[in-house]
Amino acid sequence: MAKLVVLYGKPKDPAAFRDYYMHKHVPIVKQIAGIQAFTISEGPVNTPQGPASYHMVATLTAESLPALMQGLGSPEGQRAAQDVPNFADGGAELLIFDEQRII
Repeated sequence: MAKLVVLYGKPKDPAAFRDYYMHKHVPIVKQIAGIQAFTISEGPVNTPQGPASYHMVATLTAESLPALMQGLGSPEGQRAAQDVPNFADGGAELLIFDEQRII
């Protein structure tokens, strides 16, 4: 399995961020071929020491790294990437990796 993890920084207006994300960004992401799962964090994002510097974490899962990269490179994937600056005024970090299941 391969993952894309998006770490969204704290937005200026959390309510506007969520509204845009759920009603405009999510429908775009759902159109990306090859995505098998799409999850977002719920509630505050924390570390063992307390609050994290992130507002939300999104995770997209695909069967393989090539499948994920193909989906991200598609017109729908590019549209999703180009949409991020429209709502993520706190910034966004993207992590892409293949995972190995241990348990």
